[in-house]
Amino acid sequence: MPRRKRSGSAGFVFHVLNRAAGGWKPFDTDDDYQAFLRVIAETQQLEPLRLLAYALMPNHWHLIVWPQTDEQLTDFMQRATTVHAQRWHQTHGTQGRGALYQGRFKAFPVQDDDHFYTVCRYVERNALRASLVSRAEDWRWSSLWQRQQQRADVTLSNWPLPLPADWCGFVNQPQTEAELDQLRKCIRLGIPFGGSEWRSTTSQQLGLSSEEGRRGRPRRPE
Repeated sequence: MPRRKRSGSAGFVFHVLNRAAGGWKPFDTDDDYQAFLRVIAETQQLEPLRLLAYALMPNHWHLIVWPQTDEQLTDFMQRATTVHAQRWHQTHGTQGRGALYQGRFKAFPVQDDDHFYTVCRYVERNALRASLVSRAEDWRWSSLWQRQQQRADVTLSNWPLPLPADWCGFVNQPQTEAELDQLRKCIRLGIPFGGSEWRSTTSQQLGLSSEEGRRGRPRRPE
């Protein structure tokens, strides 16, 4: 039975991510990374979801998006992940050997204040945090690299807040354990990331939990 679309998501920024299932490694070569970016670019032509930041990692990816309609987030992600999984299995000759992804994508809304900067910084320093590069902007498969190199692998939209002048330097600075813990909690539970009042209002509007142990509408297993 299909999952319900995320109601009322228009106008909210979302951190979206998904991980590979089992022992699959979706991004093992440059061709794998480029193939995923082609899928995103093609999907943008069909469903122009605003993409603000991204990072592709060997076994997962992160996107920061800003939907303009209530259906756009779900429609875009369903199309992109389905096409990507089909093409990946065809390329690697693994059709019928199991799903590429663990399940449906995960997403949580982000307040468009300093919390937005925190999430974008978290995403764009992902490879640096994993010790894949010595500087965040050196990771070829991220929006930070794309902006620094002035490339157009995918279309990046303007942010809801100004891009700080020394953003690259800021991304390279370590984040606090408190920030990381809170973000990981939001990823795990799908709760909004923002100030307490905004989090409560947004949770009610989107039918989400605002705190651990307090659930909104029941969530089906991912």
